[in-house]
Amino acid sequence: MLKGIHPAISPDLLKTLAEMGHGDELVLSDAHFPAHQLHHKVIRADGIGVDTLLKGISPLFEFDAYVDAPLIMMQAVAGDSLDPSVEQRYLDAIKSAVGNVPNLERIERFAFYDRAKQAYAVVITGETAKYGNIIIKKGVTPVK
Repeated sequence: MLKGIHPAISPDLLKTLAEMGHGDELVLSDAHFPAHQLHHKVIRADGIGVDTLLKGISPLFEFDAYVDAPLIMMQAVAGDSLDPSVEQRYLDAIKSAVGNVPNLERIERFAFYDRAKQAYAVVITGETAKYGNIIIKKGVTPVK
């Protein structure tokens, strides 16, 4: 265990976050997401909600400031509906960790899958909320 690292961040996830470069994307998927079908680099975070991971990742991760929306979620399929509390939980987790929230956009389901295929990695979480997937895009880490 390391000081200052949220206990939900596994060694594999910490290594992956450190390896990622500017513009790389990480998928935090719900428990139903077809991660192994879509991607070769899959990290397990069973039993951990996406909001918990966002709270742990956000202080370690600079969100990309060079895109309109470094947060991407899936749109509801026609005839289906979204639970707005899912998005709000995610945004609240980021805000509580870093004090502000970058822009979020929603994209069509198959566009989301295509984007997930191009991501640096996919983290399968224990999230059970419908449409509980989010992609986060890494920016340039500021020099302090």
